[in-house]
Amino acid sequence: MGKTPVKKEKKQGFGRYIKWFWGLFFGGVLLVVLLFLLASWGAFGTMPTFEILENPQTNLATEIISSDGKTLGKYYLNDNRTPVAYDELPDHLVKALVATEDERFYEHSGIDAQGTLRAVVFLGRKGGASTITQQLAKQLFTEQVANNIVARVIQKIKEWVIAIRLERQYTKEEIISMYLNIYDFGYRADGIRSASRIYFGKEPRDLKTEESAMLVGMLKNSSLFNPLKREELTWNRRNVVLRQMEKNDFLTKEVKDSLQQLPIKLNFSAESHREGLATYFRMYLQNFLKKWTEDSKNRKPNGDKYNIYLDGLKVYTTIDSRMQRYAEEAVSEHMKKLQAEFFHQNTPDRNKTAPFLGLNQEEIDATMERAMKQSDRWRKMRDKLGKSEKEIRASFKEKAEMTVFTWDGEKDTIMTPMDSIRYYKFFLRTGMMSMEPQTGHVRAWVGGINYKHFQYDQVKQGARQSGSTFKPFVYATAIDQLHMSPCDKLPDVQHCIEANKYGNLTPWCPKNSNGKYTGKMMTLKEALANSVNTITATLIDKVGPVPVTQLVRSLGIESDIPPVPSIALGTPDFTVYEMVGAYSTFANQGVYVKPVMITRIEDKNGTVLFESVPETKDVMSEEVAYTTVKLMEGVTESGSGARLRNKWAVNNTLYKEVITGYPYEFTNPIAGKTGTTQNQSDGWFMGMVPNLVTGVWVGGEDRAVHFRSITYGQGATMALPIWGLYMRKCYKDKELGISTEDFRKPENLSIEIDCSKVSEEHTPEELNFEEIDF
Repeated sequence: MGKTPVKKEKKQGFGRYIKWFWGLFFGGVLLVVLLFLLASWGAFGTMPTFEILENPQTNLATEIISSDGKTLGKYYLNDNRTPVAYDELPDHLVKALVATEDERFYEHSGIDAQGTLRAVVFLGRKGGASTITQQLAKQLFTEQVANNIVARVIQKIKEWVIAIRLERQYTKEEIISMYLNIYDFGYRADGIRSASRIYFGKEPRDLKTEESAMLVGMLKNSSLFNPLKREELTWNRRNVVLRQMEKNDFLTKEVKDSLQQLPIKLNFSAESHREGLATYFRMYLQNFLKKWTEDSKNRKPNGDKYNIYLDGLKVYTTIDSRMQRYAEEAVSEHMKKLQAEFFHQNTPDRNKTAPFLGLNQEEIDATMERAMKQSDRWRKMRDKLGKSEKEIRASFKEKAEMTVFTWDGEKDTIMTPMDSIRYYKFFLRTGMMSMEPQTGHVRAWVGGINYKHFQYDQVKQGARQSGSTFKPFVYATAIDQLHMSPCDKLPDVQHCIEANKYGNLTPWCPKNSNGKYTGKMMTLKEALANSVNTITATLIDKVGPVPVTQLVRSLGIESDIPPVPSIALGTPDFTVYEMVGAYSTFANQGVYVKPVMITRIEDKNGTVLFESVPETKDVMSEEVAYTTVKLMEGVTESGSGARLRNKWAVNNTLYKEVITGYPYEFTNPIAGKTGTTQNQSDGWFMGMVPNLVTGVWVGGEDRAVHFRSITYGQGATMALPIWGLYMRKCYKDKELGISTEDFRKPENLSIEIDCSKVSEEHTPEELNFEEIDF
């Protein structure tokens, strides 16, 4: 009887432990459930709403897309992010991510219980517990990781809750793409698309397996595993990813071993606002978009303005990335050699006032003073730093370390800001634009030689004296009003327009460039080909300046054009943009089409916000347009543009070096016009084939910066070679479909254009005209 109570006591003691165990277990479960509920109810801070989970707010860069589907650049403040869909990700990238970051990704619902238990038991020594979904939740909704343990635990619980919600909200594929799209890979490589382009110069779908493995390896810590700073460490981390892919049967051992032997090969190119393709065009477009967003008609559904740096707009442009690249290459190839010749002619022993010609010291001082006050440095010190004028002037005389532009790359040097202003004035500038005349689509836009160092856009901003490129407008007016033919003849004698006849206060008696007159009868085609001033003066006297200005206005030129006789020789200032639009009318059978740079704008969801509508108007008859084109064909057949053919020999070796790409050996019909202004300050070439019109201008920032002689200072030497190089590159690319055919002839042409029966034309050597206007 004495043993029975002892057994009961032992049984009751063991049962008490069991009760405690289950009590603690269920209590823990209830506590976890309660913590989850409290977190989901917002007890530990605001939780994202259903709407936010449905549309996570991430800053998206606006993407500029070329007509051939390439990304030209992006607009962003801090986040250079352009999302890509799951089906644009290569399979090996997804497998590398899952194998390395979350092996049971397709089995769990946001939280990996096995991984969590392992992390708790081994205190994280055998790997963490975060799933891809949890990492996405952390990236999306945790601004900064907490420092103390309690706060971090609360953050972790919130991430678990959000991860579960994300799993309910999105498919596994969407979660993977969201995670890769949001991660910051460093160097403004926000998201997998920017990372692929910046580190490897390609789209994600084109990544190789080892490249994908490197990027996935960076997900652990992009600052630590930085291929530019820590190549060996990044290489080792990449190989860990490849090993994980083998472990999960995504790679065979043989493939893994071979890939692990490969070095990291980068094609690094930072996506900067000041670098890359079409920089000048992108800056023009940026200003256009800012104005577009200010228009009350262009608003979000909730009435807010679009932000071009955050809202992920897609801007589809008319620029062709291939033609843009050819244009930039042509500019660089020619301008580098032309600049070398300019430096050669402006050494201190050859020109004591270099880079200026024809200015006295007082005029030079005034030019430099004006440049100093217009500089960014002056404005910043005055407006942002509040410095006095005395302090600002003193700073321009203090030497400082700086990086300057050279045609052989940037150079670190020490000079005063005033010396740097003069240094940059040595450099010749250029503007170039290429456009389809039938559609108005601008295919290439080069506003200068280097946007980082020369930000003034010579296509749309810089209006310069047009020189002889104005003459076709005078000829077209004469053809229209007087029904003149390219075969009609006028005498090459000095022609004077008496004072006050057309608003000219004094008699106007322009000379030919060499001051000589042959006295012979000359066809209009011959006269335009060799830019004979006397014939142009005769024509504007016959039609009057007003009809010419009216024609030019109807061709889309908005610059000021005074109705006086001297405009015939190109005294008005025009932009390259205006000139290309105007000349395109001749190639488009007399129909002016306003240049188009944007075809449409979409929001991040693909909703079309803007579509361009062509602006066209009939300006002249097909007959007048075609006849003017035939006149301009003479320029490239026997006139100042004949070096586009392989007809003229250029004997001077140095001259050959400056005329980059000579001989061009074009055999197809080309209409064009060179232009050179007084003192060789401006060189132009306007060139046309049936489906492409391209204009080029070259000159100094100041009119006093120019070549000393016509040999190098004419449009045929300064500007025409850029056109020739560009077109040769375009013709080699057969996919572009640049025409080699004749210009379309009107069905009922009443004007005689065949001058074969006219007496033999003078050769350029006989005429001895150097194309320049006064």
